[in-house]
Amino acid sequence: MEVDMPWVTELPAEDRSFIGLIVQAGIKSFIDSYRNEKESSPLIAEVFGVAPREMASEITLEQTVAMVRLSVIVVDENLDELLGEDAEHARSALNRYAREIAFATAEVYARAAEQRGAWDARLEALVVDALLRGEDPETISSRASALSWDVSGNVLVMIGNLTSRSAMDHVRRVARDKNLGCLCAVQGDRLVVVLGGVDKTGRPANTVAEAFDPGPVVLGPVVATLTDAKISADAAHSGLRVAHGWPDAPRPVHAEDLLPERALAGDEDARRALIEAVFAPLAAAGGSVLETVECYLSCGSSIETTSRTLFVHANTVRYRLKRAAEVTGLTPSHPRDSYTLRLAVTLGRLETPEL
Repeated sequence: MEVDMPWVTELPAEDRSFIGLIVQAGIKSFIDSYRNEKESSPLIAEVFGVAPREMASEITLEQTVAMVRLSVIVVDENLDELLGEDAEHARSALNRYAREIAFATAEVYARAAEQRGAWDARLEALVVDALLRGEDPETISSRASALSWDVSGNVLVMIGNLTSRSAMDHVRRVARDKNLGCLCAVQGDRLVVVLGGVDKTGRPANTVAEAFDPGPVVLGPVVATLTDAKISADAAHSGLRVAHGWPDAPRPVHAEDLLPERALAGDEDARRALIEAVFAPLAAAGGSVLETVECYLSCGSSIETTSRTLFVHANTVRYRLKRAAEVTGLTPSHPRDSYTLRLAVTLGRLETPEL
């Protein structure tokens, strides 16, 4: 084996000894079955039971097949010398045994893969749960490393409804095709997906969202590291709870785009975000920008009516509305943005009645 399979020499001494035990057990099993001409005990237990389960992760299926093939060849080459006239009968038995041992080998590795898959799924669920709970960053990093998570860069959490388990596999395939890190977990009737390697805008999460089951899919904000994913997850959870409040929402929809619905549902973080990201910049812009936005929204988004109400030229109104868009990122003439502006201004007025 050391001549025909050089990889054997690179194994630790303990693993090499187990290979020897497996080969010896296989030859003994063949001799017993040939001698007794009756069914022996299951080959998996009889041949591979002498080695620990961990061997399946140390030696690949291809290497094991090569080892079995070489063992069969060596036995076959020595049958004539050992058995003489009975060699042909033994050779037929050896061929049958080789087929059986091949199936047993495949079953060993199939079981090992199934066990690893089940363990990985449990560990993956634990990692996602730890992220959502905001547990110790070192614990999260350690568990994620065990799942081969080595993605550096931006991370976001996306959440959607789950109606079929196949959606999780579909999400994983799409994420893998996009070279994204991916952790999935099921929480009740929801699928939680942690994506790593996205850009600052969250792309290409939109493509991954297409793999979700029908219904809203909410993207949390992009964060810098995996251990910060709780921030993204909290926003995504909050957004999914109220996504039905915006029937025409895109799919996926960013949690920040659901700030009005989240604030109305009592999300304090959303209320604070609207005040700080929308109302405060309008108030700080000066030049009657806040007053103009309020008047414009109250006048049915009519520039002419707003200019008459404020006794200013229509171009002045346009300039102030443009300025409002620059400081908030929201266009007052856009229906959805005007709704967000109106709610943000109302919340801001309630917070700072002196303005």
